[in-house]
Formats: sequence, C-alpha cells, structure tokens
Amino acid sequence: MKLARFTVDGHTAIGVVLGDSVVALSSVLPDAPSTLREVLAAGPPLRQRIVAALPLAPAGHALADVHLEAPIPDASKYLAIGMNYQDHAEEARRAGLSIPKTQLWFNKQVSCIHGPFDPVLIPRVSEKVDYEIELGVVIGRRCRYVAESEAHAVVGGYFVANDVSARDWQQASPTFTLGKSFDTHGPIGPWIVTPDEVADPHALEMRLFVNGELRQRQRTGNMIYTIWQQIHHLSQVMTLEPGDLIATGTCAGVGIASARFLQHGDVVRAEIDAIGHIENRFISEPAVRG
Repeated sequence: MKLARFTVDGHTAIGVVLGDSVVALSSVLPDAPSTLREVLAAGPPLRQRIVAALPLAPAGHALADVHLEAPIPDASKYLAIGMNYQDHAEEARRAGLSIPKTQLWFNKQVSCIHGPFDPVLIPRVSEKVDYEIELGVVIGRRCRYVAESEAHAVVGGYFVANDVSARDWQQASPTFTLGKSFDTHGPIGPWIVTPDEVADPHALEMRLFVNGELRQRQRTGNMIYTIWQQIHHLSQVMTLEPGDLIATGTCAGVGIASARFLQHGDVVRAEIDAIGHIENRFISEPAVRG
C-alpha cells in the first residue's frame, strides 16, 4: 500500500495511491485517522480494513491534479547514518574524513522536512550545498531494545530521501547536525510504501540525477549496516515512535567528492525501485528585505 499526503483545491488530506490516482482515506473509512503517523501506529489491522473497503470507495483524484506533500511532516525524530556504504566511506576518506568503526549517527532537525516536489533553498550562508540519495525508513510501532531478528516488525514503511547537506556548515562543526538541518533540506516521499509491497528492502537499486546526469547509483544490499542492525542499535539508546524517520545512508557520487555543488536552477531527481521518486529544483534563498 502506498500512503500519501496531498493537497487539492486548497485542502490537505491523506490517502491511498492506486495506480495514477489517490483516494482520500476519509472517503474509504470515515473513522480513519487523520495523520499518517496514526495510520502507521494502528498497524496491519487498519491496513486490512482499508484494503477491504477500497473496492467500494468513490473515485479518487488523478495524481497529476494534486500536489504531493511530505508524507510525515510531524515526525518527532529524523535520524540519519553517515558513511554506511563502503564506496561513499572511501570517497569521504579521500576528502579527509576518518571512516568510522561503528555506526555514525546524527540528527536532521525535523524542521527541515520538506515536500517531495517542492523547491529546495540554497541558503545565503552556504556555498557548498550537496545531495545524498537514501532509502528512508519510517517506524510503525513504539519500541525499545529491538532485536535484529525482530526489527522488520517495527517498520511502518519506506520512502525516498534526499539528505541535502550544507557541507561547509557540516565541516565547521564536530557534529553534522547544523550542516544537515537547514530549512527545506529534508525532502521525502513521494509517499510511504508499506512493507508488504517491498519484498526485500536490501534488494533495491537507488539512483540520483542532477539535471538528467546520473550521479549516484547503488544497491541497498551494499549497506555496511543493514536496516535491522540500524534499528537495533538506535533502540538501545532511545524509544522509537511511530512516524520517526531514519535515513539509511548514501553511496558514492556526492557532489563534494568532485567539488560539484548544487547551483540555482539545478534539478535533483532521486529514485528507488519499488518506492518511487522525488524531484526538487534548487533555488537561491531570497535576500533579506529591510
């Protein structure tokens, strides 16, 4: 099931994507939750009710006629792992960074979460804005101390993420958070794909293009730490909540490796098999007025 958040005729709703259309969840189940966090927290029983009711639902809106929004705009956490593909770790090492011996985690502040097709700002205070395609995971169940063997059971779904990074700010601090958290630097989507539609999240190809040029291409099976290991590791420290977002790492080909940073007007498309794609135009942040 593909769960989306969309705006049409000035009204924002959540819905189910069926082919080239999206059906508002409220028209499928009048008593359905109003946010995707609540839908995920309700788990498989609610999804089964939705599937059973879909044949009787009214016609939806064509995807071409709606504006897709960030599916989870109100996450309590957005966590991301650094250098989780060997090829990216090697290019980072050549750039002067040490390859970590354990999982390397940082926060993207949730205020960066942004729509899958909305313009992304190049900040006035950064000259080194970069891209990173990543497979995103959303937690579906409140959990703590999750065993690797049970981690799949707490996943609510998957999405495409671009971990936009202001490298100059990232490099200026011992932690990555500031360089990873500028407003609009967390485009995600285009929707949440529930686990029943992703046979193996470690068998997907992800690709990123800048103005049509292929810059990144890798298979998720080449992660150093699997999704299950990541969830296990994080849950030793903190309680994970429904709607929490995890970016599982990027591969080689980022802009900093070749000193090709994003410029005004660049279009970045990130796509992952079985999930979909997001596409954002990067624009210069407007000057401060008065």
